Amino acid sequence: MEINVIGAKPVAVSETVFGKEFREDLVHQVVVAYRNAGRSGTKAQKTRSEVNGTTKKSKKQKGGGARHGALKAPIFRGGGVTFAAKPRSFAQKINRKMFRGAMISILSELNRQGRIDLVESFGVEQPKTKAMVAKLDELKATGRVVLVAENAPEALFLAARNVPYLHVVDVAGLDPVSLVGADKVVLTVESVKRIEEWLA
Repeated sequence: MEINVIGAKPVAVSETVFGKEFREDLVHQVVVAYRNAGRSGTKAQKTRSEVNGTTKKSKKQKGGGARHGALKAPIFRGGGVTFAAKPRSFAQKINRKMFRGAMISILSELNRQGRIDLVESFGVEQPKTKAMVAKLDELKATGRVVLVAENAPEALFLAARNVPYLHVVDVAGLDPVSLVGADKVVLTVESVKRIEEWLA
């Protein structure tokens, strides 16, 4: 199959990467796992053994109403928590084959919906925001845009820093969440070849 290149002749791409059917269940599982891996899981509460305070019996056993020991018990204000929350990992197991399958499914669906554009290069040689905005206008890329460039100059990353909803990555930095949420994905021809080497 072929994909049109802006300002150049079409490029033949692998159908196993850009022409597969959409697997919603697989994509959903991988996206959830990717987002969960970014959760820190830092919620923490103290049990009665961890609360700072004395363990001395608070009052005599008999003659004072209910019997109580230390005031660190969960029934007292300032005491410990009965089933205290502890830091935990939200990571989910996703193997390499599932991840690659989800990325292929996402790229294929983006291609079907016309949300992928190809260019020879971005042509931004100076770290100027104005040049980046002009290039996006030329490409008619609006909304949330992901630029994928292999061996891109540092100037391209610097030029894109102040442009809202613009994300510049190389092929190694591609992730399913950014691709799913993108209105437009712009790839260089070189990055397409790298993606095919990675996923085909």
